Amino acid sequence: MIAAASNELWGNGAACGNKYNVKCLSGTNAGVPHPCKDKTDVVVTIVDFCPPGCQGTLDLSQEAFAKIADRNEGKIKIDFQQV
Repeated sequence: MIAAASNELWGNGAACGNKYNVKCLSGTNAGVPHPCKDKTDVVVTIVDFCPPGCQGTLDLSQEAFAKIADRNEGKIKIDFQQV
């Protein structure tokens, strides 16, 4: 399970290899009424930088995203903590 970190977390590459526990809080649009999978979280490892234009703190791999939310949502609000 992997993710890319935005400028907020990247720290000139210092975040590479860090692990974060990520949980879906809610969706960002009305397309999928309840996109979060109940009581499910995922631990991801930062492996890349999410370039300018990235609209969040973490860009989850498709596999990691699908573990915590409906993939049709595309973008979700998350809670995350370094582990």
